[in-house]
Amino acid sequence: MKIRTKKASLAGLLLLLSPLLLRADNPAEGPLSTAKPTGITVEEIIHRFAAKEKEFKLARDHYTYRQTIKVQAMDGDTVKGQYQETFDVLTDDKGRRFENVVFAPQSDIESGGISITREDLDDLRNKLPFVLTSDELGEYDVLYIGQQQQDELHTYVFDIAPKQIEKGKRYFQGRIWVDDQDFQIVKTNGKSVPDIRKKKSGDENLFPSFTTWREQIDGKYWFPTYTLADDNLHFSTGDIRIREILHYDNYKRFGASSKITFEGEEIEKAPQKPAEPQKPDEPKKQQ
Repeated sequence: MKIRTKKASLAGLLLLLSPLLLRADNPAEGPLSTAKPTGITVEEIIHRFAAKEKEFKLARDHYTYRQTIKVQAMDGDTVKGQYQETFDVLTDDKGRRFENVVFAPQSDIESGGISITREDLDDLRNKLPFVLTSDELGEYDVLYIGQQQQDELHTYVFDIAPKQIEKGKRYFQGRIWVDDQDFQIVKTNGKSVPDIRKKKSGDENLFPSFTTWREQIDGKYWFPTYTLADDNLHFSTGDIRIREILHYDNYKRFGASSKITFEGEEIEKAPQKPAEPQKPDEPKKQQ
């Protein structure tokens, strides 16, 4: 997010508040235990979840889904401006991914004193539903923290941070929770780094901390379904509170044009026509 300097026109649909919002302060979250894992080493856990995340990332490219986004600039509890967008992520008959915008009202996020940047848009699509695969693992330090109950899941907890930050690249830094049965990430909490501050121009591009929850959609994969960010960004001119709510739903597998395996078993490859995207629900007033 940047302090408003020029007009931006971005869009979307009012997001219906998900019941998962209640999980932001989850009473079913157990205490964190620092006990070492039994029957498996920390290195084996890291290797297994990174490999499973790679399988998941490939498989998700063969699913269509709807993503709804709401970004709000807050003054206390008052929304001063917001950017909204709803789009379906689809695949054409040649396997190419594309977005079909469902609803795109005029953004007034600048009324809250900030503007949406290219990096923000990349975060909303790619960083907030964070995936850490074996291909990216070498870029990060991964530190075992302990074990913790998340609802009905028993999870291993890791802190991750980039080993070094290369110019022009951005990373995730924070904490992940890995299911001890499926060895997939089920929860992520952290932020995109680095924040960008340019001394000469005075530009500041800052990013909020967020939490993303996943749910098991098809009995195999844990898909991101909900993201919540509510954070104060510390600009040199003062703090601005940002709230982001993202919802991912309507996951449907349309078929694969290349071989994908899960736990050594090949997923069927017969291509199927993507389901017709559903019409968005009518906007509801936020309580």
